[in-house]
Amino acid sequence: MKKLFFLVFLCLGVQVLAAQVRVHTDMRTPTWNVIGLRYDAEIAPGKWGSVFPPALKALNNKVIELPGYIIPTKVGSKFSEFMFSIVPIASCPYCGSGDIPAMVQVKMLTAIPITEKPIKLRGIFIINDSADDRSEFFLLNAKLL
Repeated sequence: MKKLFFLVFLCLGVQVLAAQVRVHTDMRTPTWNVIGLRYDAEIAPGKWGSVFPPALKALNNKVIELPGYIIPTKVGSKFSEFMFSIVPIASCPYCGSGDIPAMVQVKMLTAIPITEKPIKLRGIFIINDSADDRSEFFLLNAKLL
C-alpha cells in the first residue's frame, strides 16, 4: 500500500512540474516602456484611435535598439519580416490574461533564422499614425546585433 501511495504521489508530482510555465527573460527596457505609452482614446464621438504621447513621438524616425523575441507571421526558418515582442511566442500574448504588450513590425536588411531565444535589433523606428490596418510601430532596415 505504501508503494502504491508513493507511486501515485510521484506521478502527480511529475505532472505538476511538467505543467509549470517557463519564465522568460524580461526584455523591458526604457525604450520598450516608451513604446508602451501608446493608448486608445475616443477622438470623436463614437470614434476611437491611438494616442501617441510626446515622449513616444520623439522616437519617430530615430535609430533605436530593442531586445525581444521573434513572433513569426509566416511559416519558415528564416525571416526578413516578423513581429517583435518583449514576450516569447510560447507566452501567447493573445490568450493570456492582462494586456497584450506592444509589438513592433520588423523589416530586416537581411533574413535571420528563427529562434526562441531573445535577440537584439537596431533599426529606424517609425510610428504609423495613419489609422490603417497595418502595425502601429515599425523597425525598418533592422540589423541583428
